[in-house]
Amino acid sequence: MENSDLKFKIGATLIKGVGTQTVKKLVSALGSEEAIFHSTKKSLEKIPGIGEFLSNQISSAPEILDKAMNEVNFTQKNNITILSYTDAEYPKRMLECNDHPIVLYKKGNANMNEGKFLGIVGTRKMTPYGRSICEEIVSELAKKHADLTIVSGMAYGVDICAHKKAIECGLSTIGVIGHGLDQIYPAAHIQTAKKMMLGNGAIVTEYPSGTRIDRNNFVARNRIIAGMCDAVLIVESGERGGALLTAEFANSYHRDVFSIPGRVGDLYSIGCNNLIKQNKASLVESAKDIEYLMNWDDKNEGTMQLSLFSELSGNEQKIVDLIQSEGAMQVNILSRKSQMPINQLSSLLFEMEMKGIVISMPGNVYDIIRSIGRR
Repeated sequence: MENSDLKFKIGATLIKGVGTQTVKKLVSALGSEEAIFHSTKKSLEKIPGIGEFLSNQISSAPEILDKAMNEVNFTQKNNITILSYTDAEYPKRMLECNDHPIVLYKKGNANMNEGKFLGIVGTRKMTPYGRSICEEIVSELAKKHADLTIVSGMAYGVDICAHKKAIECGLSTIGVIGHGLDQIYPAAHIQTAKKMMLGNGAIVTEYPSGTRIDRNNFVARNRIIAGMCDAVLIVESGERGGALLTAEFANSYHRDVFSIPGRVGDLYSIGCNNLIKQNKASLVESAKDIEYLMNWDDKNEGTMQLSLFSELSGNEQKIVDLIQSEGAMQVNILSRKSQMPINQLSSLLFEMEMKGIVISMPGNVYDIIRSIGRR
């Protein structure tokens, strides 16, 4: 996409008071985002629903387009992909939602249209019970569904637990944030975000760089988590909270919502229990429950898993073949059998771990993610 096209697409999202439906209305009436900024105030006012206020906002185009061009330059310098809702790479599930963002900014390698997508959200004050069941469900799903992507919000508690476990299990994971890609909030999660972006995951936002941290933005980003997914799992939640808002969005988008039940009276199970009680979520206790309710058939999983590794380099293929035939291996043994020096092998294994091909285990042992071909 040309820089000029990107400038106008981003510019349309920067007009004060103009949301998704208004932009679509303007594009429908005028033919393109560029035409919005080249139209006279009088012609804009004639479009139903625009009126004097919005036409005045649009007429301040030079300032808006300058900001938009600055954002184009920022994304190019930082390897950020700009996805318009008309692009093939834009998440197709999100397009089913009337309030989908006009533009998404993505940093990372995740494909947002292939495979299964599960949102996992919950309280920032996760209990040991919540951590245990969150990790267990992600781990069990990863064993049979290599094409699964875990989507969450990069927040403390359940969100970051789901992201970290997905990385550990070799799954793609996408973090949806409520600010620009010039920062990661909270800062404590920067290293996890880097692993996501360098591996097969991504960080995604609808907000341009320089957007300040604002509570309302985090509420709005919850709709993207819900909209991108086939289903949303609420692990733990108090009586109020962002996870429940995500569940509301998911229900409004006709997505499946699952909830982990908790003990009566437990503070961070009240929200989950209420969702179940109000028939706003299905009760699930395990990965098997989710598989059953989603009808995720794994008959062809083995073939699909092998296809994920069809573009390995020569040395990567050698490592995969060795572990496939002999099982998880300590790095010194792997070095001897592959006839690769330790320093070269260590560097290669690090790259393969970032790509989600192998996993590092205690004792400097490496295994292939999901043990490809050894079911």
